[in-house]
Amino acid sequence: MRFLPAFLDDLRSRFALSDVVARKVTWDARKSNAAKGDFWAPCPFHQEKTASFHVDDRKGFYHCFGCQASGDLFKFVMETENLGFGEAVERLAGEAGVELPARDDNPRAAQQREQRDKLGETMEEAVRFYRGMLNSAAGQGARDYMHRRGLAPETVKRFELGYAPEGGALAKHLAAKGLTKEGVEAGLLIEPDDGRRRDPFDRFRDRLMFPIRDQRGRAIAFGGRALSANAQAKYLNSPETPLFSKGRTLFNVREGRAAAGKAGAVIVAEGYMDVIALVAAGFEHAVAPLGTAVTEEQLTLLWRMADEPVIALDGDKAGLRAANRLIDLALPHLAPGKSLRFCLLPEGRDPDDMIRHEGAEGMAAALEAAVPLIEMLWRREVAQGPVDTPERRAGFDQRLRACLSRIGDASVRSHYAAALKERRAAFFRPPPRSQRDGGAGRPFAPRAGGFGGRFAGRGGRMSNWGPAPGPTPEAQTLRSALARDGQGTALAREAAILCSIWECADLLEAAAAAIEDMEVTAAEMQALHAAALNRVVGIETDMDEALFAEAAKLTGARPFSFLSRLSGVMARSSRPKPAECRQIVLDAMAFHRAELAREAERSAAARAEATEVAEPLDLESAEKLSEEDQAAFARKYGSGLAQLRAVIEERDRLAERLTGGDENDSSAAEWARVLEELDLPPKKR
Repeated sequence: MRFLPAFLDDLRSRFALSDVVARKVTWDARKSNAAKGDFWAPCPFHQEKTASFHVDDRKGFYHCFGCQASGDLFKFVMETENLGFGEAVERLAGEAGVELPARDDNPRAAQQREQRDKLGETMEEAVRFYRGMLNSAAGQGARDYMHRRGLAPETVKRFELGYAPEGGALAKHLAAKGLTKEGVEAGLLIEPDDGRRRDPFDRFRDRLMFPIRDQRGRAIAFGGRALSANAQAKYLNSPETPLFSKGRTLFNVREGRAAAGKAGAVIVAEGYMDVIALVAAGFEHAVAPLGTAVTEEQLTLLWRMADEPVIALDGDKAGLRAANRLIDLALPHLAPGKSLRFCLLPEGRDPDDMIRHEGAEGMAAALEAAVPLIEMLWRREVAQGPVDTPERRAGFDQRLRACLSRIGDASVRSHYAAALKERRAAFFRPPPRSQRDGGAGRPFAPRAGGFGGRFAGRGGRMSNWGPAPGPTPEAQTLRSALARDGQGTALAREAAILCSIWECADLLEAAAAAIEDMEVTAAEMQALHAAALNRVVGIETDMDEALFAEAAKLTGARPFSFLSRLSGVMARSSRPKPAECRQIVLDAMAFHRAELAREAERSAAARAEATEVAEPLDLESAEKLSEEDQAAFARKYGSGLAQLRAVIEERDRLAERLTGGDENDSSAAEWARVLEELDLPPKKR
C-alpha cells in the first residue's frame, strides 16, 4: 500500500510530531525547549524513569537514546497504535480532515508521481532562467529597482531573485527543452482560450521574480512585482497547481522556521519585500502569506513555529482590516499558551519603510512594543462607535459576548471574559468628582490598557473581576453584622438579592447588566457579589456555604418571598417561575437603588443640620462642646475653639464696659460689629 510522496509530505505538515507524541508521554519541563521544537520525555517504548526519548519538531523525527527506537510521524502512530502504514495514514488523514488520494500502487499513481517530479524540474528550470535574465541587458530595469530599494547582492542571492522579461522568452526557453505542457500545468505559461491555435505565452512579464519554496526547499510557485507603472496588478502570484496551494504555505517558510526555532519567535509581514527587508536587517525569523489573508492552515503552521507570532502589518487602513480579519480567524483556535501579538507600525509605513527610516533598532523597538490579541480586540470593538446611550452600551456588550462565544477553549474563554470585564468597568467608570463638577483637569478618558479598579463608590466594592482579593469574609462576621442591623436594612436587601441570583441560574443572563451595576454597600456581601459576577462571565466559583447560609437566614431562608415584599410583585408559589423570578429581582434591585438614594439624601440632610450648632453664650459652654460640634462650628465659621475662646473673652469684656458705662461708648459699635460678623446672639444683660 503506497501513497504519493507529495500527499505524505502534506499530511506531515498538518501535524506537529510533538502534539501526536504528547498523547502518550509527559514532557520533561526541565530538558524540553518548546520554542525550539526540542522535547524530552521517558520513552513510551520501554520502561524507564529518565527522559531519554527525544522529539525534534523541526525535523519531524524522534529517537530514544535508551532503546534506540526512532522514526517519524507515521512510524510513531504505527508503533503505539499497532497499525499498519496504510492504516496509520488513514487515521491521521481522518484527524486532519484530508481526503485520501489514489494509492501509489497502480500505474496511474506512478504516472502522477512522475508528472509531479517533472513539474518540480520545470519550476527549478524557471528559477535558473529568471536569475539569468536578471543579470542580462534586459534586466537592467529590475537591477535599478533593486538598487533603489537598497537590496544588497547577498540578499538578492539569498532569495534567488530574478527577472521575467517582456515577450515570450520563458515560453520559448521551455519549448526548447520540451517542457511547454509542464510549464502550463505549473502556472508559468498561459494557454490561450480564445479558440485560435496559438502557443502558450508567459504569465509573468516585466516583473521582478520571487521564487516560493516549500518546507522541503522545493520551488513550487512564484511571485512577481510589476516594474511598469501601467501594469494592471502590482503583484502577481502563481495560480493553484498540483504543486502549490497559496493558503497552505508561507514565503520564506523553510529558513524562517529554522530561525524561529532559535529566536523563539516568528514575525508575520504582509509581502515579499517586507520579509526580505526584515531578514536583511537581522530578523531572519520573518515570513509572509502569499497574496491573501492568513488562512487557518497558515495560522496552524505559524503556531508550530512559535507560541505567539507577531503580526507586523502595514500601518494603514488595509493593514488594520487585515489584523481584524486575523483576530476573527484566531479566536476559535486560541489555546493555552497559543495567541498572537500585533506590531502597530506608524501610519503609512510597512516594515520595509520602518527599517529604511528608523533602522533595525527602530523596528526592534516596534516589535518589542507589540500588543496582545486581547488588546487589539478591545480597541476594535471600542472604535466601532460611541456608547453614550443605554442602547449603544447594550450593543457594545452584545458584540463582546459574541467574541467570547467564538473562543473554543473554555479556560482561555474564561480569562478573556475576565479581562474584557475589567476593561469595560474602567471604560465606563465615571470621571473624578472634580471633573464632573467643572473642576480643573483633563477630560475623562479610560486609562491606557483599560485595566484598573473594578468599581468606585460606596462600600469599597470589588477591585477586580474574579475571586475577591484577600480572604473571603467569614460567616461569623456576617452573623455579627446581621445581629447588629436586623432585617429591612441595606444588608438584608443585598443578602436577599444575591442569594436569589445565586440560587436561580436563569437570572444570570437575564439580569447580567443589573448584577454588574448593582451597588453593594455592605462589606459582608462582597463575596456573594463577586461569585455572582464570576458566574455571569462563565467562571466557575466555589461558594462559602457557611456564608451563604448566614445570608439566607436574614431572609427567613426564602429570599424570593423577602424580595416580593420589597418589590410588590408577589410570587404565585414558593418556587416562582423564571419570568416571575426575574421581575421580582429586577424590581427589588430598583427598590434597593431608590432606598440607597433616599438614605444618601437623609445622610446629607443630617450632615447639614449638624453644622447648625447652637452658638455658645459663654466660654464655659463652648469648652463643653463635643469634638463633633467643635468641628461643625469650625466648618461654619472658619475658626476653631481657640479662636472662639478669644472672641468670647473679648465679647464679655466689651459687654462689661457697655453695661457699666456710657451707652454711647464707642466700644459698643465695635462689639456690635463683632457680633454681626460672627452671627452670635448678644449676651443677656
